[in-house]
Amino acid sequence: MVMLRSNPFGGTARTRVLVALRLLEESYARELSRVLGSSLSGVQTALRGLERDGLIAGRSIGRTRVFRFDPRYFALAELRAYLMRLSANEPSLVKAAQNLRRRPRRTGKPM
Repeated sequence: MVMLRSNPFGGTARTRVLVALRLLEESYARELSRVLGSSLSGVQTALRGLERDGLIAGRSIGRTRVFRFDPRYFALAELRAYLMRLSANEPSLVKAAQNLRRRPRRTGKPM
């Protein structure tokens, strides 16, 4: 059986970034590239395009640009539901997002 990947948002990178952003809710480019296992420049390009298209919104926190879905997007609920269905086809991405450490390690704690 041959399984074709769906690329409804213009390309594989854009689609995978949206799915990962749906799983993480809010993230930045380096974290997304780590979760996706792809290059930072590719993720940044995808994020710029998605922001330009109005699907996501970015804001600066210090020197870091953090992205999330644009709450003003007209079909946000449908988009989020669709991306969750797409994530079912990527179990490795779901596992990587679940295992991501989101808070800082205590100072002095051994690795």
